[in-house]
Amino acid sequence: MRIGHLTRLPGLELAFSLFLTVLALQPVPVLAQAAAPTAAGATPAPAAPDAKTVPSTPADTSAQPPPGVPNDSSAETLELTPRPVAYTSASAEWANGFKTVRGEIAKVDAAIKKAGLTPAGHPFALFLATDDKSFQFEAMVPIAEKPEGKELSDGVMIGESPTGRAIKFLHRGAYDDIDSTYDLITAFLDEKGLESQNRFIEEYLTDTAEPDDAGLEADIYVFIK
Repeated sequence: MRIGHLTRLPGLELAFSLFLTVLALQPVPVLAQAAAPTAAGATPAPAAPDAKTVPSTPADTSAQPPPGVPNDSSAETLELTPRPVAYTSASAEWANGFKTVRGEIAKVDAAIKKAGLTPAGHPFALFLATDDKSFQFEAMVPIAEKPEGKELSDGVMIGESPTGRAIKFLHRGAYDDIDSTYDLITAFLDEKGLESQNRFIEEYLTDTAEPDDAGLEADIYVFIK
């Protein structure tokens, strides 16, 4: 299970000690309103909702954390604003969850292309409910403009990206190792006395459908109460 108050965390004690080690090596940047997900940090155009960014303290990259743990302990607070998206709603079991998510994103991409619309950012998955075996989600792709009508082909809908206060975390490495990142996030929230909502976003910055691809880059947005 991935979240549910971000409690999918069998290795929490180990993750917490890893977190404190990284924290000791560098200051955690001040949490302030930041810009929309380049949804992640980089040069490409933001993929999640628009937001305004406040520079944070540069991370110390001298210490290299284990695989699956973010390569720095920076975290940004975002006030996500809506932007038009095409999306599908689906559910999956954790065992094949990543491939299911990527399959739904491919379906959305195909519908956008067929409708002659223009993608406007990285695809992402909005996780809405989770349990030990499965999860419910929406696969979203930002689009440049909202067309008339509410539905494209193959059951793909038109809507808006989620809004609200969220904290962005980094994951670099295979999706198979992403639980380590969620462990670190949970430890971070506990340390700061923050409580998450039962929803979060994974934004995929690299185009891969293989969960063991070490080149995967993703940003995680955790909505805060």
